Amino acid sequence: MQSMKVSILKQNSDFRRAYGRGKSFSDPALVTYVLKNNRAGICRMGITTSKKIGNAVERNRSRRIIRAAFRELTPYIGGGFDFVFVARSKTKHLKSTEIRDIMLHQLNKAGVIKNEEVSYRNN
Repeated sequence: MQSMKVSILKQNSDFRRAYGRGKSFSDPALVTYVLKNNRAGICRMGITTSKKIGNAVERNRSRRIIRAAFRELTPYIGGGFDFVFVARSKTKHLKSTEIRDIMLHQLNKAGVIKNEEVSYRNN
């Protein structure tokens, strides 16, 4: 399956727009904000990890896990969305496959998964 173009959210204004206008989905391990953007077929993704997560090593691990989970799901996501993933303290203790399942559930609820072939690994 063809993967879409994903760029990175860097501007504070983009994050604030997602927090303010985006739809949020929460879990003890991950919070996801989804906002429709006006870029044709291009998704943008940003990750937030606060110091509450832990030291720099733990925050970087949390970001790596979220990035790996999102990379697995990109072929199934329709284009034209901004995603902001907020790591929580539980994130650093989970594997990317567990975060993937949580993320898949949240993105399904958001209605951005375009292909129903993708399934949960735990079920």
